[in-house]
Amino acid sequence: MQQMTVLIIAIVIALIIGGLLTWFVTQVLLKSRREKMLLEAEKESEVVKNNKMREVKEKFVQLKADLEKQVSERNSRIQSTEAKLKNREMTITQRQEDLQRKNVEIDAIKENLTVQIAMVEKKQQELEKMRLREVEQFEAISGLSAKEAKDRLVESLKDEAKTDATAYINEIMEEAKMTANMEAKKVVVQTIQRVATETAIENSITVFPIESDEMKGRIIGREGRNIRALESATGIEIIVDDTPEAIVLSGFDPVRREIARLALHQLVQDGRIHPARIEEVVSKVRKQVEEEIIETGKRTAIDLGVHGLHPELIRLIGKMKYRSSYGQNLLQHARETANLCATMASELGLNPKHARRAGLLHDIGKVPDDEPELPHAILGMKVCERYKEKPEICNAVGAHHDETEMQTKIAPIVQVCDAISGARPGARREIVEAYIKRLNDLEQLAMSYPGVINTYAIQAGRELRVIVGADKISDKDVESLSNEIAKKIQDEMTYPGQVKITVIRETRAISYAK
Repeated sequence: MQQMTVLIIAIVIALIIGGLLTWFVTQVLLKSRREKMLLEAEKESEVVKNNKMREVKEKFVQLKADLEKQVSERNSRIQSTEAKLKNREMTITQRQEDLQRKNVEIDAIKENLTVQIAMVEKKQQELEKMRLREVEQFEAISGLSAKEAKDRLVESLKDEAKTDATAYINEIMEEAKMTANMEAKKVVVQTIQRVATETAIENSITVFPIESDEMKGRIIGREGRNIRALESATGIEIIVDDTPEAIVLSGFDPVRREIARLALHQLVQDGRIHPARIEEVVSKVRKQVEEEIIETGKRTAIDLGVHGLHPELIRLIGKMKYRSSYGQNLLQHARETANLCATMASELGLNPKHARRAGLLHDIGKVPDDEPELPHAILGMKVCERYKEKPEICNAVGAHHDETEMQTKIAPIVQVCDAISGARPGARREIVEAYIKRLNDLEQLAMSYPGVINTYAIQAGRELRVIVGADKISDKDVESLSNEIAKKIQDEMTYPGQVKITVIRETRAISYAK
């Protein structure tokens, strides 16, 4: 039992001694690690310190360089300013010297003028004394006083002047009668030359271009329902025939034709063509056209400088854009007449603003909303009276076709200018444009081939002459080129009848005699 106790005590003591040794070893290791970490920290701090010192030095050097640059720039600016100030000082000094010199010259001139004025006054006094002596001598010789002699002289001059004036007036009247017609023609010619404008032409049809004949079928619709809906909504006859890449809109009302054209354009672009969509688009386009009519009227009034028009008159002026008279666009005719009236009134010394206003409104009776059975001049006069235009404007509008008596000087001017502007040619502009486009396409198609120099579409597009370079295309290639162009025209273009392609190759030999 005692041996066990001793053994246990020995084991405990051994464990305690082992623990103490372990603790001691651990403390020694920790101490060495701390010292190592301290050394590493000191080294890192030294590196950081050195880096910071280097950065501070670099920054100091940079700041010093920037400061020196700023100081140098400031010194240069100061020197420049000093130089400018010196120049300005020199200029001011020179100007002061010039002023002093001019003041001296002015003082000398004043002295001379004072002397000359004194001499002139002395001369005038001497002349007055001489005149009095002459008058006394004249009265003594003639036995009349100066007033009586003056009265007799004036009476004789009056009689002579009356005789001369009568003869001169008669001569002027005769000359005026001879030159009156010539001067009137000159005024009219000058007015026409100063206001030369292009005439816009419209007709009773509008040609609507389409990209392909397939679109015609979509516009017609199943059993013609789309085209019937279009005609019903717009009041325009839509003609779909064999004309290539075109649909004809026919109607007497240009406003309706424009609504139909714009609606058809939107439907073709959108691609959804059916009766409900047609009615919706036509309704929107009709509102757009009404807004455009008002905007056109306002723009026309502003362009011509005609102010204070009633809004209804502005709307009627805008409607003129979609009306034509004998093939001439009514708005263009009204603008041209207004400018002619203003120019002629200025030439004749009348009020150009009133003349321009009357010229603009003279055909307002052609675009009424209710179409009564009255001549357009009388109807236009009543419209102007209804919207509080001046009496002279109303009379000029009503009398420009002699339906009422002319009461102002502006009325005959409006009548004459309406006749001057009334050159109303008739032409089918849209069809001409399509024809010219087809000819240009023919020529451009042939020009796309290499070796082609020039192309000419002749005989209304029934023949295409192609001129090629002799150095680029041989005689053997001419026939194949002609066939290729003909095939390409057949595949890519639509045209009436047939097109003859003539390829011309010319060889020239040039020599010089020296």
